[in-house]
Amino acid sequence: MSKKLLSFPYLLWMAGFTIIPLGLIVYFGLTDKSGAFTLANVAAIATPEHAKALGLSLALSLAATLLCLLFAYPLAMILRSRGISGSAFIVFIFILPMWMNFLLRTLAWQTLLEKSGVINGFLAALRLPLQNLINTPGAIILGMVYNFLPFMVLPIYNVLVKIDDNTINAARDLGANTAQTFWYVMLPLSIPGIISGITMVFVPALTTFVISNLLGGSKILLIGNVIEQEFTKGNNWNLGSGISLVMMIFILISMALIAKYDKNGEGNAF
Repeated sequence: MSKKLLSFPYLLWMAGFTIIPLGLIVYFGLTDKSGAFTLANVAAIATPEHAKALGLSLALSLAATLLCLLFAYPLAMILRSRGISGSAFIVFIFILPMWMNFLLRTLAWQTLLEKSGVINGFLAALRLPLQNLINTPGAIILGMVYNFLPFMVLPIYNVLVKIDDNTINAARDLGANTAQTFWYVMLPLSIPGIISGITMVFVPALTTFVISNLLGGSKILLIGNVIEQEFTKGNNWNLGSGISLVMMIFILISMALIAKYDKNGEGNAF
C-alpha cells in the first residue's frame, strides 16, 4: 500500500501532462469546430501543401539521422576503447551543451551562419567569396545534427560499453580480423543502441519547427511548422491536431522498433 501511495504523484503527473493532452489532441483531431466527428482533419495531410511539407520533413530528418549515425558510431567506439573511467569526462563534455537551452543553441548557429555572421566574416577577412549558408536545407540539417547528435551517441555507447571484451577476443582467437569482428560481433550486438538512437533522433527531427524557423528563415516549410502555425496563427486546433495524429504514427512505429530490437532497454542511456 505504501508503494502504491508513492506512485500517486507520478500517476497524477502522467494524467495531467500526458494522458489528458493526448486525449485533447485526439478529440480535436477527430472533430470539426462544431464538435461533430470528422476525418477531414486527418485526411488533410494528403493535400499538396501538407504532403510537400511532410515529404521535405522526412527527407531532411532522414538525412540528419543518417549523419548522426555516421558521426556517432565511430565516436562511441572511441569512447568505449578508452574505458569507462577514461571516457567519463569526455562524455560529460559532450553532453554539456545539452544543459543549455535548445533555443539558445540554435540561435548560436544562426549567428554563425547568417550573411553577416561569424563564418562569412572570417571568409571576408581572407578575401574569399561569401557563402549563402542560412535559410537553406543544409542549415536545417546542420542544426538537427548538432542538437540531436548526443541522442545518437549515448545509446550506442551505452550498448557498446556492455559488450564483454572476452567476446571480441574469442572472435579474434577464431581467426576473425578487425573488419570481421566488427561486422559479425560488434555491429549485431549494438543493434539495440542503434535502433534506440535512430528513433530518438528521427522523431524530434521530423517534428521540429524551431530549427526550421531560425535556420530556415521560415522560408522552408516543414510539417512541424504547419502544425505550429495552425495552433498559433491559424487558430485551427482541429486541423493542427489532425495532422499531429498522423505524426503520431511515426512515434508508434519507433516504439514498435524499440520493443522488437531493444526488449531489455539496453540502448536506453537516459
